[in-house]
Amino acid sequence: MTTEVRASHILVKTEEEAKKLYDEIKAGKDFADAAAEYSLCPSGAAGGDLGFFSKGMMVKPFEDAAFALEVGELSEPVETQFGWHLILLTGKN
Repeated sequence: MTTEVRASHILVKTEEEAKKLYDEIKAGKDFADAAAEYSLCPSGAAGGDLGFFSKGMMVKPFEDAAFALEVGELSEPVETQFGWHLILLTGKN
C-alpha cells in the first residue's frame, strides 16, 4: 500500500486557466516550466515540486487526486479552497 507520494503542482485561479495549461502540458509543454511561469504557489520556483507527503498532510481534494495517480500521470484540474491545481505524480513509497 502506498503510504507517501511525491507530487508537483501548478496552482492557478480559474478552471479555465487550469484546463488551458492541462492541454498545453499534454501537447508537450514542460510541466516544470509551466509551474515556474504560471503557478501562484511558491513551489512554482522549484518546478512545482512539493516533495513527499502522506495522507492527512494536504487538503482532501488535492490528496485524493494525488493518491489516485500513477507515477508520471497528470491530473485533470482539481479544485480546492486555494484555487485550481494540476498535479503531476513523481513518486510513490
